Amino acid sequence: MAILKFRVYLEEDESVYRDVVIRHSQSFQDLHESILKAYEFDNKHKATFFRSNDHWLRGREISLEKYDKEYKAPPLIMSETTIGSEIRDPNQRFIYLYDFNKNWSFLLELINVSKEENPKISYPSTIRTEGIAPSQYGTKGLLGPKFADIEEKYDLTQAGEGFSEKDEEGEDLGIPDDEVTLEGESAEEEI
Repeated sequence: MAILKFRVYLEEDESVYRDVVIRHSQSFQDLHESILKAYEFDNKHKATFFRSNDHWLRGREISLEKYDKEYKAPPLIMSETTIGSEIRDPNQRFIYLYDFNKNWSFLLELINVSKEENPKISYPSTIRTEGIAPSQYGTKGLLGPKFADIEEKYDLTQAGEGFSEKDEEGEDLGIPDDEVTLEGESAEEEI
């Protein structure tokens, strides 16, 4: 049984990629789920693959389901299509789109074909991780809901430069600039 190794690049940054191994007899749905797992994305959005050539031009579509849009040719369905059936050359490429609103785009390139299965690996599997994956939903997803609450409470987006001699309500504390001191020192002391 052939084992296919794909390098899955983030389209915007080729230094961020995951190497995924999968059996040629497994479906595109299995590949779809392994890519999402490798990049720590959820599985809540629409997705599609396109068979591609060396110039990354989109060919035949392999979709999660048939969507309400016009197709030049009806798409293949991921759960019904094996990966091996869509391999046309030894360096086969695919384009994978996920979440059509955020438009996550990944480039897949077949980088190795092996006849030997590794008994220690359950296929499909991520065998190499390079670079930090982007957060699927932006800063809030990356830092968690507690940071979002702090950011809203203290409005961290409007951070000013340096320090101020005003308290939290904006009242001037009445400290003249020449009397501002370091802890344990007096402004009058000569250094």
